Amino acid sequence: MLSEEHRALVETVREFAREVVAPAIATHYEEHAFPYDIVRQMGKMGLFGLPFGEEYGGMGGDYLALCLALEELARVDSSVAITLEAAVSLGAMPIYRFGTEEQKQRWLPKLVAGETLAGFGLTEPGFGSDASGTQTRAVLDESTGQWVINGTKAFITNSGTDITSLVTVTAVTGTKPDGSKELSTIIVPSGTPGFTVQPGYSKVGWCASDTHELTFDDCRVPAENLLGERGRGYAQFLRILDEGRIAIAALSVGLAQGCVDESVRYAQQRQAFGQPIGNFQAIQFKIADMEVRAHTARLAYRDAAERMLAGEAFKRQAAIAKLYASECAVDNARQATQIHGGYGFMNEFPVARFWRDSKILEIGEGTSEIQRMLIARDLGM
Repeated sequence: MLSEEHRALVETVREFAREVVAPAIATHYEEHAFPYDIVRQMGKMGLFGLPFGEEYGGMGGDYLALCLALEELARVDSSVAITLEAAVSLGAMPIYRFGTEEQKQRWLPKLVAGETLAGFGLTEPGFGSDASGTQTRAVLDESTGQWVINGTKAFITNSGTDITSLVTVTAVTGTKPDGSKELSTIIVPSGTPGFTVQPGYSKVGWCASDTHELTFDDCRVPAENLLGERGRGYAQFLRILDEGRIAIAALSVGLAQGCVDESVRYAQQRQAFGQPIGNFQAIQFKIADMEVRAHTARLAYRDAAERMLAGEAFKRQAAIAKLYASECAVDNARQATQIHGGYGFMNEFPVARFWRDSKILEIGEGTSEIQRMLIARDLGM
């Protein structure tokens, strides 16, 4: 059961999504425009600060609170939801988890207030799931006390907005005794010479979110911009991705539930053969199956979140939640489109956005294949 505080948060975000996001997001989506005004309002509500301590301007809540907010936002639109998810779990969280006190004091107050955003520079054009393929390199120039970074990152969310303040970049910083790559994480402030944000991608979905390729050409940042210990970059991003998979699962549940909401509404209004199509058992069964999937996926992500907050092992449960919820989102989006018929193919109907937005959930922050691999590995296989 949710606490009273969590239930109040759900109601607040649900109202915001319906009254503020829903009326405006279709235009942003069609124009591929980042929703700055909506983000600003989310910042004032404290959504970007939900899981962060009050000493940095956060709300002093927990990761479940963030997941609940993501679910409610995604019931209406995933571009807005992923902007929040990436800003918190991928953008600010690495600094919160691994940064020095000086780094936290410098960057977190504006990040948790939603006044600025941060990107998580992990994926590269030549690799996604296999981190050992990292080609971006950072060499410490002892004479100047600076890291010199060269390489390219791909598909980086929140990396090119007008309010983006930094990107955390994973890079090869040396070789370990066993011959493997030493990976470290470095903070690169926006506007640093040699750091170029390429034009935004033309995407199938998430059309109102910000996604770019980033290039680093002899980009120099101070040595103190190293995030956490040198050589701990791999362990850092594994922790961040484990947490992020719970958040993506929550977002997926929101999309899946949004498909139910829209299908019930449409089935009650659409007439065929002299009666609402919701009277037909074929439609009822489709919607019932959609509700079963959304409900079960919700239980999965909340279980993973509760284990994480209790300090228990949660890697397998996070992978299960992400795998199941993302596939449920795709299934529900397909069925919702079918229920809407020709209107489901029209962008003026939310289910068209849901259908376009759903597929990336099976890919981003670990593909479905990677989730299955993690689950099997945790079972000792």
